[in-house]
This record gives sequence, structure tokens and C-alpha cells, in this order.
Amino acid sequence: MKGKSNFRRATVLPMAKEEEKKVAQPAKTTQQKKGLETADRLEHLGLDMLSQIEADTSPTFTTALRSKGNIIYDNGVGFIRLGDKTEERRFINVGQARKFMQTVAIAAKCKKFLREDAHTSIRGLFYQLKFSLGENLDEELFSEQSESNPLVEDLEVALGVKREDLNLNTDRKGVVAGPMVLRDKFGGDEVEIDCRKQGRSGWMIPSDVDNGMEFVDMDADYVLVVEKDAMWQRLNEDKFWKKENCILITPKGQASRGCRRLIRKLASKKLPVYCFTDCDAWGWYIYWAIKSGSMNLAYLGSDIATPEARFVGVTMADIKDYDFLEQLTIKAKEVDIKRAEEMLAYEWISIHKDWVNELKTVLRTKKKIEQDALQGPRLSFVGEYLRDKIEKKKFLA
Repeated sequence: MKGKSNFRRATVLPMAKEEEKKVAQPAKTTQQKKGLETADRLEHLGLDMLSQIEADTSPTFTTALRSKGNIIYDNGVGFIRLGDKTEERRFINVGQARKFMQTVAIAAKCKKFLREDAHTSIRGLFYQLKFSLGENLDEELFSEQSESNPLVEDLEVALGVKREDLNLNTDRKGVVAGPMVLRDKFGGDEVEIDCRKQGRSGWMIPSDVDNGMEFVDMDADYVLVVEKDAMWQRLNEDKFWKKENCILITPKGQASRGCRRLIRKLASKKLPVYCFTDCDAWGWYIYWAIKSGSMNLAYLGSDIATPEARFVGVTMADIKDYDFLEQLTIKAKEVDIKRAEEMLAYEWISIHKDWVNELKTVLRTKKKIEQDALQGPRLSFVGEYLRDKIEKKKFLA
């Protein structure tokens, strides 16, 4: 196969098995063992490609197709996931060779990170990947990060792991307060985090809440997810989480991967999850991304979706129960209207009659309500509102 030796040396070999040094090694932590297991998956991927090359056949890489045509809402499990369609990349295919080489290069780098027990961002990975291929070649493998990002996702799908399992971090986003204690093993240290003792700032949710992170103690009745950081601060100051014995989380807007994963893990501990957002299509979609997942992250469906989550407010129906809200509505913008129309077309939303009514009310009245409006009568009214709706179980699906 033309170019076989260069390809083998430059890309596949770094991903394949290195000769083990026969020296005494300290005992591995659980986190390190999991990292080595993921590294082994990458290694086997490389070894399979090497065996194909040695057999004079084109090495291949197969992963699930992540295009819109292979994204489905599975009503049986209650979240968005990938279908069964796959795509195969072949090194000898002119149209696929570059992407194939890029995928293998990413796999090799991630294996190196795992062996070194070192982490970086997908931006850091991009700069690590800007290198020359082989001897006497001066070809840039990646020119833009937009080339490497989707290939990381391909590896996640093909190996059945999350990017955090590949030692790739994403931005930290989201804050927690409440009766929950965690143990965090990272960078050679072990720290115990008591979310009741984090003051006004709370505990910042990392991108990886699985590897090296474990629950030590949890004594809460439910989880309350609050869209806005400012509203979370209001409730934290009132010690709502202490009075109501709940875990108080804000994703600070659209929830990050780490935040969604934490919510999923808390729900798996049999804690009810209630979401509190603005009364508009954008706030409501934050809830639906937590509940059913999203099309962009369909390949992580079961890891980040929380189908059992319920919506506590704010709703258009609240106007009838809380008279003052009528005078605190604001005019919906064109982008709000368009987003509401889009949401009506999503099958995972349109099957719920109450949600269809809410969205149609927004379209008819062209109004919306911010969760901040609940502070109109008095600052502490937000807590009274939430307590009332949760006690009476006035939720939307």
C-alpha cells in the first residue's frame, strides 16, 4: 500500500501499544485505572488499524452517524439519542483520507494525555495537533479548531466514552449549594467539598463530575435548578436550600455538559428534579435540554438527559394564580416568537398538551415573564412561590 510505512510511523504507531518498562509502579487510583482503561480502548483501535495495514488492506474507522437524519426522540426512554446508522472512513479513499488521518492523530494525542494523567481543553488539543506529518513533509494537519472538534465527538461515539474520559475539559459552568458532600481527587490531591459551606459563591461545577469525583454524603429532599445566577444568589442569600432541604443549582443559562451530567447523577440517587426558568421559549428550552437532551449532544443522551425532571415555573398559567404578574409581563421579541414556533414542532414537546397550551399562549399574547418578576411584591416572594408550587405539586411534565 503506497505510503503505508509513513502513515504507520506518523499516526497509528503512537496510538498502538508501547513496550512496557519493567519497573516498580505505585498502586493506581480508581481514576487512574479508568483512564488506563480508556487508553486501552484507544490502543486497541490503533492495533486493529495496524493489523489491517499488515494485511495490505485499507485501515478503517467506523462511528455512528451524527447527522440530523440519524437523531431520534425515543419516547420509550424519554430522551433524544442517535439511531443505528453508521459511517466508515477509509485511509485509501481520497475524499476521506485527511479526515481519517486527523481522527487517528486525535486518538493518539488523547492516549498520550491519559498515560500522562494530564488534562487539557479542546483548544489545547488543537494546538497540540498542529504538527508536521512524517519526515520531510510540511503539511498542516489542522488549520482550524472547527476541524478537530467534531472528530473528538466521533471518537466519543466510537469508543463509548465522554470527552472528559479522554482527559479533555470543557468550560466550568454552574454553581451548587445545599446538603451535599463530595470527594474530589485531582492533580494528586484529595479534597472534600461540603456544598453547605461555600458561602455566597457556592461550589463551581467542573466539566468532569465522574472521574475522581464521588458523593460522600447527601441528605436532600429534591434538586432545584434555577436558570439565572442572579436568582440563585437571591435564593442562596435566603438560605432557601437550608429551609427546604434541597440542592440548589444554577446552570447560569443553558446548562453545560458537566452541569447536565451532575443533574442526571443526582436524579439517579432518586432525588426529584424541579426546574425554574423564565416564562419564555428560551428559558423553557433550557428545561427541555436538561430533561430530554439536545440534538447536538444526542450521542450522550442517557448520560446527560433527565426525563424524570419536572417544570415548576414560571408559566403563563401563573398569571391567573398570581394577579400581580399581569402587570409585570413584557413584550416578546420576534426571536422569542420564532423560538416558540420551533419548539411547537419538536415531537418531544408537542406530545404534552400543557406545553402546547403554554407555547400557544405566548404566540397569541406575544408576552413573556422573567423569573425576576416574582420579586415584585417583595424579594422573599420567590421562595414563597416555589414552596407553594412544590408543596401542591403544580408541575408541568
